[in-house]
Amino acid sequence: MKAWMLKAVELLKASLEPPRHELNELDWKAALSPDKKRLTEHLSAFANQPGGGFMVYGVDVTGSPRSVDAKTVETTINQLANLGRQGLEPPVALDHAVEDYESVRLLFVHVPESAVKPVHLRGKSLEHAFIRSGGTTRLASRQEIGTLMLHSRTPRWEDLHASVLLADSEFGLKLNVEPIFKMLERPVATTQEETLVWMAGERFIMREPAGGGYVTNLGAIAAARKLTDFPELIRKAVRVVVYDGLNKAKTKQEQEGTRGYAISFQALMQFVMSLLPQSEVIEQALRKKRTVYPEIALREIIANALIHQDFSITGAGPLIEIFDDRIEVSNPGGLLPSKRLDRLIGTQPESRNEQLARAFRRYKICEERGSGLLKAGLQVELYGLPPIEFTAGTNHFKVALYAPRTFAQMSARERLEACYQHAVLKHYSDSAMTNKSLRERLKMPEKQRSMVSVLIQEALDKKRIKRADPESKSRKFAEYVPFWA
Repeated sequence: MKAWMLKAVELLKASLEPPRHELNELDWKAALSPDKKRLTEHLSAFANQPGGGFMVYGVDVTGSPRSVDAKTVETTINQLANLGRQGLEPPVALDHAVEDYESVRLLFVHVPESAVKPVHLRGKSLEHAFIRSGGTTRLASRQEIGTLMLHSRTPRWEDLHASVLLADSEFGLKLNVEPIFKMLERPVATTQEETLVWMAGERFIMREPAGGGYVTNLGAIAAARKLTDFPELIRKAVRVVVYDGLNKAKTKQEQEGTRGYAISFQALMQFVMSLLPQSEVIEQALRKKRTVYPEIALREIIANALIHQDFSITGAGPLIEIFDDRIEVSNPGGLLPSKRLDRLIGTQPESRNEQLARAFRRYKICEERGSGLLKAGLQVELYGLPPIEFTAGTNHFKVALYAPRTFAQMSARERLEACYQHAVLKHYSDSAMTNKSLRERLKMPEKQRSMVSVLIQEALDKKRIKRADPESKSRKFAEYVPFWA
């Protein structure tokens, strides 16, 4: 039995006891009314009702249960679901159950309270909102609409329901939180109630007073055992694609994630690193193999793609694409209006999904206070890679790391960007860029000082950098900072 059924049965029993009376929280009918407008008004009223309400089918006008057949159930549910979805603003998602009441099969329809109020007729003004009063449905007055608005809140994406109403025992079948306990370095909960209390505090679930509750989008995207259990999130699984060559003409391998981001992140990173080309290096007199791309940089870039995506864009999710010469990580959603491509490294972090971002930082999946891309940039320089490439589209954002290339192999744009990003990294390290530091970053010897000087002058001319001390006349020992410093 669904958790909300206990409350529904209690209300029905109270309503049918002599003297029979109507309730604000429940309405019963013998069968579905052909008046779609009136049905939509009922749904509006129950969605505006504190705690929501219930509609029960199979009870005649005398208050006697008469049962419903399978065809009636199907027709009723389809009709009400369509009205809740297409006839109201904001739309209302219904739940239902067919249960025995006094040995008779009745259809119970649960209309949850809407967080956003007033729920009104689609295409109409707010004044076309309805409420329950004296056990009947009526048009809300202006004062009542104002009260509904005062109790309205625009929920964040993370708080929205990802599941239908579940019993307490069903949450563990949908979510796996043990890996998160380990990330937080805290003991695993030993009882179901302890686990549920923790999940509610973590905003993974929203519990109902009558028992049971809902898995939130945050809970599902972080800890789902199977993302396929949550239809709205299926397309948000991470895809990893390996191509043969420098373009997308030929695919060598493709794999899609199946679990929540937080509980599968380590496995995702291990899988991606196993697909990357490796090179031999000498460390402490020993020959070792390491991937061409630094794991620290990839970890931050991939975590950012998961956290900062726009979940309102349907049909697309995070994508990791591996080519022979580069790896690209993209996510749905353009750059936030307050952000600029040339100011991403080191700036204060900002996210569309603050709760998800905060959770990932607590789970030590990504860095805090904007330091992640700083570390990524430093690792890129250490590995001798071209600069990080950021690309913002109208509905996507992409970050690319390229395999090691010499100064001669870099394009003019890459050289200029390498100079600018080096100045940024030095500035955030309480230092300044010099000809020598830039040569070391580009792996160039002293004899190529003049080539680096030409690059620095170009960056100055294009106003990507500026002299740290404008009064200094020295060119050999000149220091440079980003143009905005």
